[in-house]
Formats: sequence, C-alpha cells, structure tokens
Amino acid sequence: MAKYILKRVLFMLLILLGVSLVLYALVRCMPADFVDQKIIALSQTTDQVTDEMIHNMKAAYGLDSNIITGYFNWLGNFFKLDFGDSFISQTPVAKEIFRPDRIGTSFFVAFIATVFEFMIAIPLGITAATHQYSVRDYVVTVLVLIGISLPSFFFAQILKDIFANKLHWFAVSGMPKDSSESYLKYMFLPILTVVILSIGGRMRLTRTNMLEVLNADYIRTARAKGLKEHKVIYKHAFRNTLIPIVTGLAGLIPSLFSGAMITEQVFDLTGIGNYALKAMMQGDIPVIMTYNMFLAFLSVLGVLLSDLMYGLVDPRVKLTA
Repeated sequence: MAKYILKRVLFMLLILLGVSLVLYALVRCMPADFVDQKIIALSQTTDQVTDEMIHNMKAAYGLDSNIITGYFNWLGNFFKLDFGDSFISQTPVAKEIFRPDRIGTSFFVAFIATVFEFMIAIPLGITAATHQYSVRDYVVTVLVLIGISLPSFFFAQILKDIFANKLHWFAVSGMPKDSSESYLKYMFLPILTVVILSIGGRMRLTRTNMLEVLNADYIRTARAKGLKEHKVIYKHAFRNTLIPIVTGLAGLIPSLFSGAMITEQVFDLTGIGNYALKAMMQGDIPVIMTYNMFLAFLSVLGVLLSDLMYGLVDPRVKLTA
C-alpha cells in the first residue's frame, strides 16, 4: 500500500507540473492581460501613453518577459510558497484567496448542497431502478432532464424572481450586513439552485448502475433464496453500485472549495468562485494561477482518495504499485 501511494504521489507531482505549464501558457496568451486593460482605460482619459510607459508597467507586473521565462520565474517563487501579489488589490494572493469569509462562504454552500444532493439523488435513483417504467421512474427521469438541461444562471434568476422579488421570503442578493440578519435568508436560494441542478446527474448514475446490478445472476439467486426485497436491494445490489459512486467522489473535494461561479455571481455572494471569475475577467495572473493550482491539487488528491476507497467498498479490488 505504501509503495502504491508513493508511486501515485510522484505521478501527482508530474501532473501538477504539467497543469501549471499549460495553465500559465493559456493565461499569458489571453487577448488582453491586466496591463493591456489598464492601458486601454488610461488611453481613454489621456493621450500620453508612451511605449516606455507601457514597458515599465509590464515590467512592474512581471509581464515583460516571454512565456517560458515568466513560467520559470513563477515556478521558482511557487516552490518557495511565494504566490505573488494580486494585480488588483496589491495584497498577497494567499491572503486574498483563503480569506475565511470568502472560501468559507463557498464551502458552506457546496457542503450543504452536496449533503442534500446525496440524500435526495441516491434514494430517488434506487427507487427509479427498482420501479422501472413506472410513474415514479418517469418522474425521476423528468427531474434528471431538468437538472441536466437548465442553465444555472437561468434557473437562479427564476428562483430569485419568484421567492425574493415577488414573495419576499428570502434576500435578493448579497451577504448579511450584520449578525442580526439570518444567514439562511441569504444562503437558501443559492444552495437550492446548486442542489436541484446537481441531483440530476447523480440520480441518473445511481439508476443506471442499479439497473445493471439488478439484472445480475446473484441478485436472482438472492431472491430465489427467499431474502426480503429490502435486503436484496440495499445489502446486495446497492453495495455493488458504490464503485461508480466512489469514482464520482474524486471531483467532490475540489467542488467543495472551487465555488459555484455563476450562482455566486447571480446572488452576489462573496465566495471564492465569484472572486476567481472577476480575477479571470481582469487578467489577474497570480490569482488565476494560485486558484487553479489549488483546485488541481485537490483534484489529484480526490482521485487518489477515491482509488484508496475502492478497496473499502469492494474487497476484491487490490491496489498494486
């Protein structure tokens, strides 16, 4: 096991190195970086924008070198845990990204939504599979289509218009101004948006795998032995659908910290997703690189943990180096 984990960690480091190179190249190839946007804004107020001024501004932000040189400069600082300063706020990136109120807001929304997603999607997927072609199966199928098809910004605006603007049950947008205001009043609609739009895929995955398992020979044997249907479904059938579900958990860890960009923007939440989207729009390279490398690390960590969990849900799986 230790040898397997060590080998996977080495592969993780190589993957992260490759991700950082590709990501840096893509960011530097954006049509207009942060300095270009500042120059455009400056040229609209004054005509005195010289080549020397442009060169000095690019040098001040470390954008005067080519992509390869700039990447190795960034990588050297990254190994020293120096993530640089945000171009916009001129404060350390780590302090900006990992602010408790910022990353805490995104984690709260994602964690609560994930809990309800599993509580709703998995039972509905099981009941749809065990009652194939019934009314409840068709109802679940409709919910799946809704969850997969609706754009998040469209569905979020519908919820906000009905429950906030018209019924006034919840806050329209923003965050609580003080401790006297209900946190749930601001967080309910964003969480509801994420839950409804995410349960569709999980329900479909559970239903598909349950249908495959229910047609297996050992399930027919268990029923022939006279086992209760509840025991056949939840002890024998569902347990063998856990591997695909565990595979989906690989993306769960980064999703808890990445933030729901569009949903946070619609409801004007001060989450990490909304902050990262604004940084991308303004070409804030240190923020973009640090945010995406953080998510890349969580992604490879999630894949490793899901591989290790295979042995727990299925003793037949052996992890070898």
